[in-house]
Amino acid sequence: MSNENFRSGYVGFIGRPNAGKSTLLNRLVGEKIAAVSNKPQTTRHKIQGIVTSPEGQIVIVDTPGVHKPGYLLNRRMMAAVHDAILSVDVLVLMRDASVSTGNGDRFVLDLIKQSEKKALLVLNKIDKIKEKHELLPLIEFYSNEYEFAEIIPISALRGEAVDNLLKQITKHLPEGEPIFKEDELTDQPMRSIVAEMVREQILATTGEEIPYVTAVVTEKFDESDPSATLIFCAIYVERDSQKGIIIGKGGSKLKRIGTEARVDIEKLLGKRVFLKLFVKVVADWRNKESNLDDIGIYE
Repeated sequence: MSNENFRSGYVGFIGRPNAGKSTLLNRLVGEKIAAVSNKPQTTRHKIQGIVTSPEGQIVIVDTPGVHKPGYLLNRRMMAAVHDAILSVDVLVLMRDASVSTGNGDRFVLDLIKQSEKKALLVLNKIDKIKEKHELLPLIEFYSNEYEFAEIIPISALRGEAVDNLLKQITKHLPEGEPIFKEDELTDQPMRSIVAEMVREQILATTGEEIPYVTAVVTEKFDESDPSATLIFCAIYVERDSQKGIIIGKGGSKLKRIGTEARVDIEKLLGKRVFLKLFVKVVADWRNKESNLDDIGIYE
């Protein structure tokens, strides 16, 4: 890539749970690399998505939704947020524009203020707002609180104004060579992406029946057969009753989770996949160092 004005850098997506960060990441990258759910706290890792254009390369650091830490799991998730803020070139504060401002939104804003970094404000979910002038009080509030480089209303779900957002982010990156190869989409290992795809289907299939206590670990990823990949994933829950909910009557729910996840994984890998899921009861896994290490959520 020989554009002498080429820009590249790291961009941190920061926001409350359910602001739509992972939906935007997946849309920008063009592949499903982050679990997307309408439940908060879907993202548990920093996931890097890489978007390369003739003008520049944006390395997106997606972070867990900013929330009050309780379990060791949550404390590690918030450590990931603070680490991302310190290490990126530009911050993107992502805000669900369809809901009123609460204490959590002010807390996220304070993190941006403390960083004193160049930041863009992205007002997401404008598809939920009937009259666009309803955004004006929100824009005014944030403009008075911090000097944002840009304020961009978008709909990540519908892709509305997302191309403009890419241009605006690129414009504010430092000049420099690409950090990753042009065809790279993420630094996440395939095992992690597969686990995320399974977890997304658990969230979609179990609805409100199961509390937020599931995790997925890819225990086997065997590509020795060129025509198909063999994958074993363990699903962690904390109690037998939760195991029953995920398995469902006669194994129906687990089968559905596996079928839906397999479709996504085959699309990503471009070949047949044999996916085996099993459920493990691990009491209080969210507070255990070794379990969090297995899942890939480190200090």
